[in-house]
Amino acid sequence: MSAIVKLGDVYKSFGSNQVLKGVSLEVAKGEMIAVIGASGSGKSTALRCIDRLETIDRGTIEVCGIRVDDPKVDLHQLRREVGIVFQSYNLFAHLSVEENIMLALRHVKKLGRDEARRVAMGVLDQVGLAQKADAYPEQLSGGQQQRVAIARSLAMSPKVMLFDEVTSALDPQLTGEVLRVMEDLAKDGMTMLLVTHEMAFAKRMADRIIYMHQGKVWEVGSGDMLDAPQTPELRTFLNNGL
Repeated sequence: MSAIVKLGDVYKSFGSNQVLKGVSLEVAKGEMIAVIGASGSGKSTALRCIDRLETIDRGTIEVCGIRVDDPKVDLHQLRREVGIVFQSYNLFAHLSVEENIMLALRHVKKLGRDEARRVAMGVLDQVGLAQKADAYPEQLSGGQQQRVAIARSLAMSPKVMLFDEVTSALDPQLTGEVLRVMEDLAKDGMTMLLVTHEMAFAKRMADRIIYMHQGKVWEVGSGDMLDAPQTPELRTFLNNGL
C-alpha cells in the first residue's frame, strides 16, 4: 500500500538542541503506528512537524500528497487532512461540548448550524458521549474531555489522526475509556500515529511500533519487538519503564 505519511531525513533543532537527527518513516493508509521512547527522544516533535506546528530545518515531509515542508504549503488544506489531539484537551470552557465541536465546522468548513450540529452529534455518538452534548467541559471527567477532543478532530473528517500522549494525564480507568475510542478508530481503518507510554495497548493494537532514541528512529517492528528487543537501548528503556 502506498504511504499516506512520509518523513525523509528530517532534522529539527531548537536553538543549539538538535531534537530530530535524520528521521525517516512511512505510514501506509489504514495503519496504526505507535511511537515510543524516553522523554526528549523527539517523538512529540516529530508529530508536531507532521502537522506543521513546527517547521523543520531540513528533510521532507509529505502527508496526503501535501508537501508539509514547502514554505508555501496551504495550512488550511493540511489541517483538513490531519487531525491532532494533545495531552491537554484545549476545549473552550465557555462553550458546551456540542459548541466546541461545531466551532471549526462553522468557521473552517463553513457548514450551516443544522448541518454542523448533525456532524457534531454523529462524532459524539462515535466516542460514546452523545448524552453530554449540552454539558460544559468542567462538568466532564478528564477521560470524557479527551474523548470530546478526539470527536472535535474527527468532525473535520481527517485522513490521518495524530495522538500526542493523550492518556498521560489520566488515571487507569479514564485511560481505558480513551484507548477504547482509539481502538474503534483503528478497526474503522483510520490512519493513526500515536505517541504513547501505553505499552500493552501498543503491543496489542499497533501494526508497527517505532522506538525513538536520541532523535533517531532506533528500532521498528511489530508488537513482538517489546518481548524481544533487538537493541540494548530499547531493552533498557523497557526495563526502566515497566
